Order: sequence, then structure tokens, then C-alpha cells
Amino acid sequence: MTMTKRELVIRVANKLGMTQSDVSKIVEGAFDTIAKSLAKGHRWELRDFGVFEVKTRASRIGRNPRTGEQVPVPERRVVTFRPGKFMKEQVAQERPAPPPAPEQPPSAPEPPAPPREHM
Repeated sequence: MTMTKRELVIRVANKLGMTQSDVSKIVEGAFDTIAKSLAKGHRWELRDFGVFEVKTRASRIGRNPRTGEQVPVPERRVVTFRPGKFMKEQVAQERPAPPPAPEQPPSAPEPPAPPREHM
């Protein structure tokens, strides 16, 4: 299951008894602040939740999958996330329930295969 920003707003609003409009402004403000901070190269840490950092991936030689031709891939900055202690514990405890097995009616026995003719 994927949670969207809208679903996050609804859940937080219901949990705190706030309006979705107010929660939406708070969530947007938090995400905007985090993104701008990361764009400046800063590290963003929420204790026990996790750490967002910007790392630079070195340039390298890649391969075009269609042609097999080697192409240079420039260095680039990427955002990484390392979960904190609380997040790790929560994920380790929560196990998604396996989907229920579909009920299948009993099948009739298959008729025997016709004999093969030899040539």
C-alpha cells in the first residue's frame, strides 16, 4: 500500500482533531522546509525517525541499454534516508498480513489423455 500526501493529511487531521486545511498547510510547510534545506546541502535529522542527507554520486561510464554504447554519466546529488531507532523498531514489529488465499471450488478430475498414435 502506498500512502499519499492527501492520506497523510487526513490521518493526522483525524488523529489531532484539526481541520484538513490546517494540517495540509503544516505538512506542505514542513516538506517545503525540508526540501529547501536539503537543496542547500544541509542534513535533516528527526531523532529516532531518521536522517535525510544529500550525497554526491561520482561520475562514471554507463551503458545505453538499447544500443550497448558506453556513455558518460555525470556526477549528481541525491537524497538518501537512513531510518532511526524508532523507525527500525516499528518496521521490524509490523508485519503485513498475507493476502487471503482465494477460495477455489473443488475441480473435477481431468479425463485421461487420448492415446498417442505412433508414426
